[in-house]
Amino acid sequence: MRGIVVALLALTTPLLGAGAHPAHAASGTARSGWEPAPSAPWDAPAGVRCDVPIHTEPVVDEVERRVVTTHPDGSPERVLYRGDLVVRITNTDTGAFYDADASGTAAVDHRSDGSQFWYVLGPVLVGVAENGGNLARGVYLIDGAYTLDISAAGYKDVTMVHGSVDDLCARVD
Repeated sequence: MRGIVVALLALTTPLLGAGAHPAHAASGTARSGWEPAPSAPWDAPAGVRCDVPIHTEPVVDEVERRVVTTHPDGSPERVLYRGDLVVRITNTDTGAFYDADASGTAAVDHRSDGSQFWYVLGPVLVGVAENGGNLARGVYLIDGAYTLDISAAGYKDVTMVHGSVDDLCARVD
C-alpha cells in the first residue's frame, strides 16, 4: 500500500506543474490561463483500431488546457488538461455505441523530438495501432493512476500504477 501512495504522489506532483498555483487552477478564470481544448471526432476503418469500423465523437466536451511551460521556441513543453469529456464510440456497420467517460486529468510533457510523456489520474481514451504499443491494437478507456509514454513514432507505452483498462472495441463489436 505504501508503494501505491508514493507512486500516486509522484504522479500528482507533475499534475500541478511548475507555476500552476492550485487556487488558480481550480478557479477556471481567464487569469489562470485555462483555455478550451476541444476533442475532434475521428474514424477508423475495420482492422485499424477495432475489428469493426468505428467513429468516435465527443458528446460532452468541457476539456480545458493550460500551458505551464514552453520550449525556447515558444511551443508548449508542459500542458495540463482537465474537464468533463464523454466520447461516443460507434460501430458504423451496426450502429452499436458506447459512451465512455474520459474525464481524466493529465500533465503532458511535449519533448523537443515530438514525443510525449503523460502523467494521468482518471480515465483517458487511448487508441493503439497494430504493434503500436504495449497494449494490443484497439481503443481503450484507461482509468487510474498511470503514465503514458508516446514515442515520436507513435508507440504508446502504458505504465499502470493502479487502475483498469477497458477494451472499448469489445463494447461495440
